Amino acid sequence: MDFVMKQALGGATKDMGKMLGGEEEKDPDAQKKEEERQEALRQQEEERKAKHARMEAEREKVRQQIRDKYGLKKKEEKELLKTQFHCHLLQDAGQAPDAGKD
Repeated sequence: MDFVMKQALGGATKDMGKMLGGEEEKDPDAQKKEEERQEALRQQEEERKAKHARMEAEREKVRQQIRDKYGLKKKEEKELLKTQFHCHLLQDAGQAPDAGKD
């Protein structure tokens, strides 16, 4: 039983000093390794963002081809046309577009 307890707690006792604020083992190249790791992470993130931007551009190209083929308009274009049409109707009726917003 004692053997099992020593095995279970053996690794934990070595780290107790670190947890209690004791001296940590100093690796002379630790800072250099950490900088390299951070740089690698930044580079991976940039590559991921570039890949995402390329994929999104390709998707938008395909979407536009579909819109052109079927004569569809983008949602923003629809909203703009709807707003312009609404303003035109109000002007024809003799009302200001922002009348009644008080």
